[in-house]
Parts: sequence; structure tokens; C-alpha cells
Amino acid sequence: MKNGTIIRQVLNLLNQIDFNVSEDRHLFGDIYETILKDLQSAGNYGEFYTPRAITEFMTEMINPRLGEKVLDPACGTGGFLTSAIENIRKQDVKGVEDLKKLEETIHGMEFKPLPFMLCVTNLILHDIEVPNVDYTDSLNREYTSIGAKDRVDVILANPPFGASVTDGVETNFPLNYRTTESADLFLVLMIRYLKEGGRAAIVLPDGSLTGDGVKARIRQHWLETCNLHTIVRLPNSVFQPYASVATNLIFFTKGEPTKEIWYWEHKLSEGVKAYSKTKPIQKSEFDSLKKWWNDRKENEQAWKVSIKTIEENGYNLDIKNPHIEEEEHTYSSKELLSMLHESFRKSDELLEKLKQELGDE
Repeated sequence: MKNGTIIRQVLNLLNQIDFNVSEDRHLFGDIYETILKDLQSAGNYGEFYTPRAITEFMTEMINPRLGEKVLDPACGTGGFLTSAIENIRKQDVKGVEDLKKLEETIHGMEFKPLPFMLCVTNLILHDIEVPNVDYTDSLNREYTSIGAKDRVDVILANPPFGASVTDGVETNFPLNYRTTESADLFLVLMIRYLKEGGRAAIVLPDGSLTGDGVKARIRQHWLETCNLHTIVRLPNSVFQPYASVATNLIFFTKGEPTKEIWYWEHKLSEGVKAYSKTKPIQKSEFDSLKKWWNDRKENEQAWKVSIKTIEENGYNLDIKNPHIEEEEHTYSSKELLSMLHESFRKSDELLEKLKQELGDE
């Protein structure tokens, strides 16, 4: 805001809110979350917001309860933390003592100053008087220093992906798992933070489900130490407009190896070609998945794959729906422009290489 008069008017209105009245505080909390949602399309700040329908669905399936330690090591504006708070409050919080216990067991970490500040405010508006949010890069900690006292019961997270990590951060991790891809390092970190029997629901891009070398070693470690029981495959447009990467919701429990993985293909609602800022994903779209969750049977959206098949396939988890014939992909104008741009870039690189070789002769 560049206009001092407008800031004054905003402050005057804020001063009318009585934050000691639960109803006022919750109403303001809803307004605040709407502001965070609007940031989704505001350039770089969008990366800090996971659609509310997704945070609520994932939290509901993992179902954190009072007394369980909940962690989000890349918490952004705190969407998963507030979902966990509301889930526990609805079921278990009966008085001040319970609220105090809840406050002590919700923990977030965030590296960027703006989302960190937004997250702290978000938690205060959800009745957490002293938010336990660390202003830190959670990857910048020696892997082996994470011991029993740091372990948690529940992890809910949408770690940053497609970005390289801060220089040298990968050296905190065992040699076998060193990579500069942030999503893969976060996966290794989250497995470490979970206690035996701990549950996790995380968002991962397709790129973390496939690939060889270090990526395959990370997935092997994951499948041998955790029961990765469910992968929900989402359409590309869920995180539009700021990311068109295909993503997955991953659910796993630490302490026993994976024997089989169930996949669920999330379909767009009838008449919807893609999600957008004005047509975001709705929580009601997960109703059929919730019905299926406790009584699993194969259908056109669900299929299971044995660990033997996955091992034989180099621990590749990017397994397409066998019930759907491969459709011819129709690209949007934006995707075509992006592909064309990439093609030109590669051509320029080849021409440059050719020029250098001809110049050397």
C-alpha cells in the first residue's frame, strides 16, 4: 500500500475487531485465509499456498489427535498446520488445558521471511497464542543429529519442488542420498523425522516418483522403511496458475516395508477442462475417494501394484492408470508456447556447440 490514508482506514477497521471474542477472531481468521488464497496468483508468493481443499482432505485422512506431535518442515503460510489445529480442536479440545497441549504439539519450519510472518499470524488467529514456528531452513541441519527427541507422530507437508537447494545443504545428508533437488531431500528428511508408526501425507511432483541413480536409492530407502499405501494422482492444473507440474498426494506410515501400493486417479469434475484461480479444486470432489478409502476395490479410478513389480521396474512409482487407454494429449496454447521456447533454446545450444567445434578445427 503506497497510500498512507488507506493504511489508516485499514487500521481503524482492524481496531474495531475484538480479538477476545472467539467469533470475531475466527471470522478474521477466515478473511486472513482468503487473503492468503489471493496471494496464490500474486507472482512468487503463490508458492506458499496449497489449496485448502487439499490440506483439509489430507489432514482428514491422516487424522492427527490431541497429544500427537505434528510437523510441517516447509510450512509456508501454515495451511497444513491450521488444518491440523482445526481437526484436533473439533474432536478433542474441551478446555484451556487441551488448548495448551495442542499449542505445544504443533510445529512448523519456514525459511522465507514473508511466509514465515504470514504463518505466525495465521496460527495466532487459530487460537495458538505462542506459535511454535522456526524461522529456519529445515534442510540445513545435520541428518544424523535428528534423534528420538525430535521425532514426530504426524507430518503434513507440501515441500518446495523444482527448485535447487541452498549451496552445500546436500552435504548434511548421507552420501547415498545427496541431490540438489529440494523435493527429494525433503522426502529423506521427513522419513527421518517420523517416529516408528508415525503417519505422513505429503505432496510430491511426478519427478520424485521416477528417475534413476540417487532418486531410485531414495525411493528404495522409502519403500523399505515405510508402508507407502496410497498415491492419489492429481491433474496438472491443481496448483494453477503458478505451477503446472503433475503432482501426487502421498500417504505412508513409517516402521514396516511396503508390500503393495494403491493408486487413485483424481478426475476433473464433469464439464471442467482444468482448474484455475476462479475454478479451484473443491473438497467435495474427494467424496468418492473417501468412500473408497476404508473398503478398497479396483475400479476405473483405483488400481494396486505389488512391491515386486515396483522393484523389477527400478522402484519407478510413476505408474499410469491401467484402466484408461492412453489418450492423445491436447496441449493448451501456453503449453505449446513453452514447448516451442524450450525447443528453440535447445537448438541455440546445439548451434553454439557446433560453432565452437568448427572454430576449433
